[in-house]
Amino acid sequence: MSAVGAVSSCCRLRSCVWLLKPGMQKMSSFNLHTAARCAARDYYEVLVLGGGAGGIAMSARMKRKVGAANVAVVEPSETHYYQPLWTLVGGGAKQLAASAHPMASVMPKGVDWIKSRVTALDPDKNCVWLENDTKVSYKYLIIALGITLHYEKIKGLPEGFKYPKIGSNYSVQTVEKTWRALQDFKEGNAIFTFPNTPVKCAGAPQKIMYLSDAYLRKTGKRSKANIMFNTSLGVIFGVKKYANALLEVVKDRNIAVNYKRNLIEVRADKQEAVFENLDKPGVTEVHQYEMLHVTPPMGPPAVLINSPVSDEGGWLDVDKETLQNKKYPNVFGIGDCTNLPTSKTAAAVAAQSGVLDKTLSLVMKNEMPVKKYDGYTSCPLVTDYNKVILAEFDYNAQPLETFPIDQSKERVTMYHMKADMMPLLYWNALLKGYWGGPAPVRKLMHLGLK
Repeated sequence: MSAVGAVSSCCRLRSCVWLLKPGMQKMSSFNLHTAARCAARDYYEVLVLGGGAGGIAMSARMKRKVGAANVAVVEPSETHYYQPLWTLVGGGAKQLAASAHPMASVMPKGVDWIKSRVTALDPDKNCVWLENDTKVSYKYLIIALGITLHYEKIKGLPEGFKYPKIGSNYSVQTVEKTWRALQDFKEGNAIFTFPNTPVKCAGAPQKIMYLSDAYLRKTGKRSKANIMFNTSLGVIFGVKKYANALLEVVKDRNIAVNYKRNLIEVRADKQEAVFENLDKPGVTEVHQYEMLHVTPPMGPPAVLINSPVSDEGGWLDVDKETLQNKKYPNVFGIGDCTNLPTSKTAAAVAAQSGVLDKTLSLVMKNEMPVKKYDGYTSCPLVTDYNKVILAEFDYNAQPLETFPIDQSKERVTMYHMKADMMPLLYWNALLKGYWGGPAPVRKLMHLGLK
């Protein structure tokens, strides 16, 4: 990037921060609060399933709408993680502890936190069943249960993680192993995988690959490394504009991309990875590795499979514009557990939270929802320790960019937004129910505020 370009981009980012400043000032008074109540009742006006990004954001919004005493969140975990940071943790640029906050600290003050797991949904009777056969009824249900990792669907995992040279940025138990494997690299193949299933943050499998390339160059080991991206997909990225940019990156950095290759087995004791050629079913390839980063197969939460609220694949079946369940008008969904045809990211959750807030407001007044979700999602594609391609797009895989610049170019400013600004927005805005995505900023920026 030229000096002029860098200054120009910095100015635009400062403008973005200025636009957000009043909201951030407003939110500062909410940072310190007592923990949410933990006593559960048997009925709530709004019941939220899941304490991830979507669940916490919507519970904060619903608290302001119907009152804290009328909202409950079902979530068994004691810790809330900002998972987008794990790319940088795996690359040694951030510490794992920076991604973790106690669940009690993010739970909206005054709402009931039910520390349990959902075992069954009965939408015909407006209730859910929890562990220990506890029944909780609701008037409105928001399902934000996330996505389930399935390492066990790869032969040899998860037990293979006991060995060195292998890691995965998708789990709190294995993300630090990625960094250790990268530090311990000596000579051979560094393999990065992408599974034959839907995944959350579809750019993450190659982000860590670019960071690994940069690290090996800085440590003088790159000439001894053969970096391979074995992806089950037929393209490097689903949006052509950004795919073209990434193809230039892998070409410039001498990274081999092998399409339609699906990881089916890890022989960790021998440092071997077995891939199926999806274009030739039954045909396999075995690669020796010095470092292996695994992106696991993923699927819907078990409680949603064969549920009345789900589609045939087990994903929560919602209207793609209103996020209202297609069968039960008082059931709504947000985030990775839904069948929304867009990339599953925290940025998508932010945009969805704003739309779902408007949808619920109208449904509660017996009115028809009018606010429409356009599929906005974002993937900050980390390509170096100080560079990012900021991919933003919609349902039609068309760019839907915030800044009036070419976001397919690697930029230092976008890296700092990913590494430094977005975590602040997440903890202080999205989870507080004040951040509904960049649409207002995008609108102002493209009206000429630069």
